[in-house]
Amino acid sequence: MTSPRIQAALDNAASCAARAPHSAPPESSPPERRIRVSIGDPQADFTRFLAILDRHGLLTAQGWLAPDVQLVSVGDHFDWGKPHERDAVARSALQLVAWLAAHPADQVVILAGNHDLGRVGELADFTDATFARAQAEADGIYDGDDTDEVREWAFLERFPQVPTVELISRDFSAFREEQRTWITSLLRAHRLRVAYAAGPSLLVLHAGVTREDLGLVGVSEEHSTDARVVAEALNQALDAAVDAWQGGRLIIPKLHHPGSADYGEGRGIFYHRPSLQPEDAERTRLTPRRRFDPRRLPAGLTQVVGHTRDKRSRELLSQPGEVRDGVLRHLVTDGEHLAYAHGTPRSTRPEEAVLIFTDGGMRESPLEAYELFDLDTRTAARPR
Repeated sequence: MTSPRIQAALDNAASCAARAPHSAPPESSPPERRIRVSIGDPQADFTRFLAILDRHGLLTAQGWLAPDVQLVSVGDHFDWGKPHERDAVARSALQLVAWLAAHPADQVVILAGNHDLGRVGELADFTDATFARAQAEADGIYDGDDTDEVREWAFLERFPQVPTVELISRDFSAFREEQRTWITSLLRAHRLRVAYAAGPSLLVLHAGVTREDLGLVGVSEEHSTDARVVAEALNQALDAAVDAWQGGRLIIPKLHHPGSADYGEGRGIFYHRPSLQPEDAERTRLTPRRRFDPRRLPAGLTQVVGHTRDKRSRELLSQPGEVRDGVLRHLVTDGEHLAYAHGTPRSTRPEEAVLIFTDGGMRESPLEAYELFDLDTRTAARPR
């Protein structure tokens, strides 16, 4: 999996992560970006992430992205693996974030996911020591669907800042204080973004937005097809929340609320998954929420998202078929009917809304099967 380019990138990342948090500004005279790609949730070892980029011919011999490449990371840079891997996972994820942030801000766009914001949300009050104690206890309680509810209630009385033992034992399992320091710095520098307009009607973000969500940030239906207007409104909502934030849990009014024992699981646009399940019908009408009705996506807008893999998408949308890791997928709806399939859509009509799913299970997918999304051709990127 390694190559001289990958090893150079690993060395660069280790050096970046050893420094205080920092972010490279945009280039004053950026070169032409001949290749613009987005990459799905990088919840995998950093070496594997780099191997995917290297396979596509995007790395230089010096261990950086080639100057003519632009990369958009759709968020969720932390948390994966088994309990015995947690220390290695924590280091790997921090090096990934530090390496991304060392590139010019106009070359690498870093989008926030629920795992990234969890560092300043559900985990905002933990130190390494208190988290280690909580995790040791949570590991002894959490057992999937068979978790002991009585013991979990007692746990939540002691740690009311989290909604479940699962969050500590599995979901946000590789937390370290230094990750929170980096995420805080990137938020303060306005480097960690909600959304990126990759074209007039092409929006990249972690988990997707509906017409209702856009209305909450002042985007009218008339402007909901303009990716630049939508991205600006969403990013301004984040920046306003960060500018007013005095520490503790970061809440983005109307868009994102961390979970807790009293509030329940975190909700909002960073947790979004499209669902047609009857049990989700009532919950999809609320905001913030965890599930949304895909028929409420803004028509005429293509959204490139991560967060949801093929298996989960098929379950929530009641779509039978072969489950595959690595491949891009798409959902197209006219507000009434819906189609879901592997690959990217050949063509769409102005009255249709589109989701392109890029979370291909990076950790489990074969390297040769993992696809990047070409923001210019709107298809899977071809290795060069």
